[in-house]
Amino acid sequence: MGRPTIEEVALRAGVSRGTASRVINGAAHVSADAREKVLRAVDELRYVPSRAARSLVTQRNDTVALAISNVDPRLFSDHPFFSEVILGIDEVLAEADLELTLVLGTSQAARDRLSRRLSSRRVDGVMLLSLHGNDPLYSLVEHADIPIVFGGKPLGIEPDHYVDADNRGGARQAVAHLVRTGRRRIATITGPQDMDAAVARFNGFRDALGEARLEDHRVAYGDFSEASASAAMAELLERFPDLDAVFAAADAMAAAAMRVLAANGRRVPEDVAVVGFDDRPAALHLSPPLTTVHQPIRALGTEMARMLVALVNGRPATSLILPTRLVVRGSA
Repeated sequence: MGRPTIEEVALRAGVSRGTASRVINGAAHVSADAREKVLRAVDELRYVPSRAARSLVTQRNDTVALAISNVDPRLFSDHPFFSEVILGIDEVLAEADLELTLVLGTSQAARDRLSRRLSSRRVDGVMLLSLHGNDPLYSLVEHADIPIVFGGKPLGIEPDHYVDADNRGGARQAVAHLVRTGRRRIATITGPQDMDAAVARFNGFRDALGEARLEDHRVAYGDFSEASASAAMAELLERFPDLDAVFAAADAMAAAAMRVLAANGRRVPEDVAVVGFDDRPAALHLSPPLTTVHQPIRALGTEMARMLVALVNGRPATSLILPTRLVVRGSA
């Protein structure tokens, strides 16, 4: 026996096909009697509407896209940030019965595919993550007539709907902790300055040093990668050999900085204290364990998806800043 059809449901309920379809797809203006008969027939026949059939009635695809900009695919194995965000998104979309399409905007071909999906309305909404500066992904979705949610506030733009972590406040906490523990020659390894999160963390570093009336010129620029942090830490040691603390804008960079410090005979935290940002699981396994700023990575994905589901269903939503907190361990 094949899967029951909408026609069989209508026949069992004694109503027209159109009435059965409206009840199944949640349309209003159906009599209570007809609704009860259709729902009884659905239960008796164990009818499950196909996604394609539901789309014809609702004019929706029950599919949303997550577009991630400028990402090396190796980041999914080396850095759990993106996988954690996706797990958070998937939890919400599963409850909402929405499918997820993942787009890595690393090539023009990938961006062209997303553009075609948007122009043909083959997705009901889009989440954007990890945008850099004047990102081509933003120009793709800027005029799309579908809901858009940003994961992380894009640099220089105030979008209607975004979810972000308190990057500036978290960095301020981290550097204030270094000040409280007696550090005075504090350096930073920044993230890429074409990303709002990295700029906010740099500003938090400067806020804390300004409040303590300490110099904030010990700066080297990275891009969240370990390789960039290794070069930046070597540069800082050459320029400021007397530094006594480092705030790295990501845990991966903090780990790389600790390796360079060890290679140069500097003990952590006795000679140089180190603080990171993210609170990755690997932070616990560094020697010493890394003091870092915890940001709720999976919750970022969860809240992005909740916001998008609300917008897709015509409900209002408000941008959200998630709290961060300092986790003190052995490195500082």
